[in-house]
Amino acid sequence: MEMLRLGLYQMNAWVGDLERNTETILRAIAEARNRGVDIVAFPELAITGYPPEDLLLKPRFLEQNQRALERVAAGTRGITAVVGFVAVDDDIHNAAAVIHDGQVVGVHHKRFLPNYGVFDEDRYFQAGRDYLVFSREGVTFGVGICEDIWYPEGPAYVQALLGGAQVILNINASPYSRGKWAFRDRMLATRASDNACIVAYVNLVGGQDELVFDGHSMVFGPRGEVLHRGPMFREELIVVDLEIGRVQRARLSDPRRRKQKLAMVAEGVPLQRISLEPCQPAAGRPAAVSECAPPPDGLAEVYQALVTGTRDYVEKNGFKEVVVGLSGGIDSALVACIAADALGPERVVGVTMPSVFSSPETRGDAQVLAERLGLRFLTIPIQETVEAFQRQLAGVFAGCRPDTTEENLQARIRGTTLMALSNKFGWLVLTTGNKSEMAVGYATLYGDMAGAFAVLKDVPKTLVYQLSEYRNRLNPVIPESTILRPPTAELRPGQKDTDSLPPYEVLDPILELYVEEDRSFEEIVALGHDAALVRRVLQMVDRSEYKRRQAPPGVKITPKAFGRDRRLPITNRYREG
Repeated sequence: MEMLRLGLYQMNAWVGDLERNTETILRAIAEARNRGVDIVAFPELAITGYPPEDLLLKPRFLEQNQRALERVAAGTRGITAVVGFVAVDDDIHNAAAVIHDGQVVGVHHKRFLPNYGVFDEDRYFQAGRDYLVFSREGVTFGVGICEDIWYPEGPAYVQALLGGAQVILNINASPYSRGKWAFRDRMLATRASDNACIVAYVNLVGGQDELVFDGHSMVFGPRGEVLHRGPMFREELIVVDLEIGRVQRARLSDPRRRKQKLAMVAEGVPLQRISLEPCQPAAGRPAAVSECAPPPDGLAEVYQALVTGTRDYVEKNGFKEVVVGLSGGIDSALVACIAADALGPERVVGVTMPSVFSSPETRGDAQVLAERLGLRFLTIPIQETVEAFQRQLAGVFAGCRPDTTEENLQARIRGTTLMALSNKFGWLVLTTGNKSEMAVGYATLYGDMAGAFAVLKDVPKTLVYQLSEYRNRLNPVIPESTILRPPTAELRPGQKDTDSLPPYEVLDPILELYVEEDRSFEEIVALGHDAALVRRVLQMVDRSEYKRRQAPPGVKITPKAFGRDRRLPITNRYREG
């Protein structure tokens, strides 16, 4: 076979919905067969969805996963498929089944189990030990699972060098973070060139709780060149024709391989070779293959990640509509835009809840935004409720000066109002706080933090502005006054965020150094930041862990998000600075 037609299915798997996932896989196999594909690969744990977490401790779930694989195998007549599932023997394994013409012919067990950041695979899986290569009509290929490809001397090294694999199929459930694709590209290009082979990388797409998967499946040639690039955040079967001869040409010019192979043979590295019988070819072979997508665009990829994560959280949890509190500020405006783009404006309800401190400008901006987006818009004043609370507490608070208690009452009344609407109408509440606010605790428990999903939970305030301007370049729906107005919670007369916090353009770089890079107080100051300010910011971050622990889930877009990534004790006496 001089030309291999490869299919990579960027699949939006639903965790725990084995029936739906199986049907999706079978439809994709049928499409691949109709498009003349020889081998089609699906993402890591495509049958169960990723991450299944403690579902893996349920014996019935594991049994149903195995039966689902049997159904998939029955649908592979005339084609080869690589499908992620959970293999069960004396232990359980994160596995890839190689299915050929109706039969499971081999199973690769993931060798490298990540146990950092958002991953805890060591909690569930046993690492694999065997190396396998498969040969079909003159093409030899190996299979790896996600983390396996990140190690220079991982399975791909053995499969390509000792097994002669010309193609490495790496199936993945690799979560998105901003800019990660460029680092991943470099790694895959290096792995392909080091092993003088074609590396095909297929990834999940879609949202799962706080994680979002970007797809962006890739194929690299034996000299590290990009042969194909799939789209981001779109479920799709990618079809690409691979000229296998390019591998031989690359290997003939690389004398290192012969010496490395001799050393590996001398070490007695075990390798199993599996030959696949020729398939009955499909009648004809359509000429059309997939178009190569352009490299990602920075703000566009982040915005689409937020849209995808929000859409799938709502859809996969069975909600029809969402509700957003619209303050006239930039955070709620951006959340409303993301929700409308994710679900359609007819499924988004905007609610403004003015008090005596709400300015005509912010109230007007909220209404203009709702009209431009086409949202259903409700006005529910809260001043009478605020005054009722004040009267109720007047005796207890006698002799006390007004402080943030009275301010937080307003936020909690708004949160209660949104939750009442949620209870009555089944609307899912989207909160509007950003990462900068959550970092320093500039948020009210059971107030503006009340809700089901925090769209901007991992988005720093400075990025909120950039994303708002990006969205307005597509269609100017956010009022310019919302973007230009100094941020304010409007909980007291003339209030601005800078009354309590440094300017966000000063705050966010400090937060990035401390939260995402784990820099020390001394290191941050050495980079030119004011020592007193750094000490104050770090103290605010450290004191606010209890709030973050009670925050709703939200889309992860940075390398280190609060929640799954950054795990600190609430009761903790350690302090920087």
